[in-house]
Formats: sequence, structure tokens, C-alpha cells
Amino acid sequence: MIYNLDKINEMAEGDEAFINSVISVFLEEVPHDLEELESALEQHNHERVYKLSHKIKPNVDLLGMEQTRATALQLETMGKDKASMEEIRSLFPMLKKDIHQVVAELKKDFDL
Repeated sequence: MIYNLDKINEMAEGDEAFINSVISVFLEEVPHDLEELESALEQHNHERVYKLSHKIKPNVDLLGMEQTRATALQLETMGKDKASMEEIRSLFPMLKKDIHQVVAELKKDFDL
């Protein structure tokens, strides 16, 4: 399993509706943000890469996805520092793969 719900469970204090709400928001927002990030990469838009990576980071962190969070942080920093777009693009497939995998797992695990 690529994610864990420890952080969400701690925040929810047993509130299943809260947990489902967080999962639903993740499933609605993060895939869209990922598409926007891919578009920003195609447009060589460092500012959008920075902002979208920054937006994705806490969402994956909330699901305990440490490696994915680290990748998002790296993309965020590289976007902010206007690093080589080829270098930034080289990290994106890992982020995309992890997010697509967790989306599939969450949909299956939560019957969504």
C-alpha cells in the first residue's frame, strides 16, 4: 500500500465522515492539479510548477506518502528556483505514477 491513514485518523478521532471527506477531496483535487502541473511543464511555466507542486505536497503528506511528498517538494523548489525544465520534467513521471497508483487504491479501498 502506497498510502497510510495515520495522520487522517489522528485528526478524525474516529469520525468516518471526516475521513471519507478528506479522501473525496483528494480524489477530486489532486488528479486535476497533476494534469495542470503536466500542462505547466509543457508550457515551461516555472511559477505554475512551483504553485501546483506546493498545492499537491500537503495532500500527499496527509496520506503518509513520504516519497511522493519529497518528490513534490523537489519539484516545488526547482520551480521556484527556475531550474532546468528538463531536470524538472525528469522527476514528474515518478510523481504522476505514485498519484495515479494511490488514486486507484483509494477508489478500490473506499468503493468510490
